[in-house]
Amino acid sequence: MHPRLLKTFLAVARHRNITRAAREVHLAQSSVSDQIQSLESELGVALFTRSRQGLDLTTAGEALKPYAEEILQLAEEARIAVEARTGTTAATVTVGALETIAAVKLPQWLAAFRGDHPEIGLRLKIAGSNVLLRQLEEGEIDVAFCFDKGGLDERLARRTISAEPVVLVASAENATASGQGDLAALAAMRFVVTETGCVYRHLFDTAFAETGMAPPKLAAEVGSIGAIASLVATGIGMGLVPRLAVVEALDRGEIVELPWPGSAQAASLVMIWRRRRVQPPALKLLLAAAGETFAPVRSAGDRPRHAVSSLS
Repeated sequence: MHPRLLKTFLAVARHRNITRAAREVHLAQSSVSDQIQSLESELGVALFTRSRQGLDLTTAGEALKPYAEEILQLAEEARIAVEARTGTTAATVTVGALETIAAVKLPQWLAAFRGDHPEIGLRLKIAGSNVLLRQLEEGEIDVAFCFDKGGLDERLARRTISAEPVVLVASAENATASGQGDLAALAAMRFVVTETGCVYRHLFDTAFAETGMAPPKLAAEVGSIGAIASLVATGIGMGLVPRLAVVEALDRGEIVELPWPGSAQAASLVMIWRRRRVQPPALKLLLAAAGETFAPVRSAGDRPRHAVSSLS
């Protein structure tokens, strides 16, 4: 089983569609179909069946999938080990991050890292949390910076690099009407949130769940954390977000920060990467630099803020 065929097989298994799989592996649709047929002929079994939802793995396909993933990972680790031993490593690290983290937390740190290691190239990709995790699993990025919401695949490792305060923000008008210090009055207000599945929405839902009260009504759901500050400034609703996501709007005086009447909240900013027997040397340097540069998170007894998400 050639690794090229296994890579195409996994792409089809993920997308359940020949066209989307072809775009991922940069092949023509006919080539993807030919490779799947070649793999099925080699194994003597069908790997996919068609349904209304797309291509489904057969029992044989389900059995092959974990082995295909392991074979490709071993092939990658073998290449990394040889390159590291011979000094021919392609010194480039691809970093993935949420948009707000990339804009606020990473620029100075990446610049300092580049200054210390000018031989290492850097790529930065911006995406949502779910996309970042998929890109990690598929090897499109080497490390991701996002907020932790738990439930990581065991093939991924993570490290908490900071505890970012989660703040309550409002327009000046809503700040007056919010009944500061009163959770009941706050729960009666409307909030602007991101969409379900987004890590910022997870932080919002978790914070109100910890109060034991029913969640407030929503003024709007938006696809971008940046849009929350703009909508909050209009008075349409309030927001509960990591402070770094709205720091510029706060500095400009467009919105105001209010005290959260419950336990102080913080979001765990984490760095996530794939577990490997052998890590690429350039990635090892970046992981080490993050451990040295970002302030370590203090224990719960030393820190007044309560983390929204705990790490395993």
